[in-house]
Amino acid sequence: MLIRSVSTKDVPSLTDIYNSYIENTIITFEEDPITSDEMAARIDKVSQAHLPWLVLEEDGDVLGYAYAGNWHGRSAYRFTAEPTIYLAQEAKGKGQGKILYSSLIEELRKKGIKQLIGLIALPNDASVGLHESLGFKKAGEFKDVGFKFDQWISVGYWQLAL
Repeated sequence: MLIRSVSTKDVPSLTDIYNSYIENTIITFEEDPITSDEMAARIDKVSQAHLPWLVLEEDGDVLGYAYAGNWHGRSAYRFTAEPTIYLAQEAKGKGQGKILYSSLIEELRKKGIKQLIGLIALPNDASVGLHESLGFKKAGEFKDVGFKFDQWISVGYWQLAL
């Protein structure tokens, strides 16, 4: 298993992983698959913000990614970030997500980030478990704020002080 910074060669794999979540889960509120160009633009936006985007690779295959974006655009929020992680289906349940997310958290700590705010579409026991295993605490919940696949979805916020 290798955890490394994202590169342009990863874009097709990352797009496939993410589109699987769009098409099959409530985990992301996006409803239409994205293109590789859109994924590349998102990677560029994170890079321009000087925040990390990490990739989990095993035997040459990309099995997941984690990155952080700005929590909000105003300068007072500059020490708070929103981390995100997505794993390929075959990588779930093996502990690799925790290793990847821990690596992202450490990179953010090195960059001087002080607070992480994780957003979780609910229900999502796996994501809640991951966040809480790394020290995140539930900070709040908004009921029925998303609508996808003919159902209302709540969003929880988990916070970690670094």
